[in-house]
Amino acid sequence: MDATHLHLLLNHFPVIGTLIGSALLLWGLIRNQTNISAIAAALLTLMAVIAIPVYLTGEPAEETVEKLPGVSESIIEMHENAATIAIWLMGITGITALVSLLFQWQKRKSAKLAFITAFIFSVVCFVTMARAGYYGGQIRHTEIRSSAVQNSGEQENEKKDKGKEKDDD
Repeated sequence: MDATHLHLLLNHFPVIGTLIGSALLLWGLIRNQTNISAIAAALLTLMAVIAIPVYLTGEPAEETVEKLPGVSESIIEMHENAATIAIWLMGITGITALVSLLFQWQKRKSAKLAFITAFIFSVVCFVTMARAGYYGGQIRHTEIRSSAVQNSGEQENEKKDKGKEKDDD
């Protein structure tokens, strides 16, 4: 298994896991169930850890697909920029969730505030992860591209084809 396969295998976990963790954390906070909140925080921490290899395998995955027909450099760049924001927010979310677990374990009164903070970060993090995943999906799935992005990708491919024709001469 190479880095591209690993990227494709793991990239869904932080998106879906953050959504599940956020919903579970909200449920735990509403029901005032610290055990549910702790499970959610542990899940968010795990998703932050899984997001690291996803992010680190992005560049090798780019090198694999960037020369394939139908692949748009602008979409790859949009995905890369969104992923950079998402990994930072995922790190903050994971650390906040871990701190909330630590506070709960120490039975601090501020544990609930830490869980609330982790929830807020997790929601923002989910949105940024979903955005990065959306752009990532558009790299190979041309059927979901918007017309503006589709046209940009076609123009890039025409430039690539013209460059190849010149090299062949």
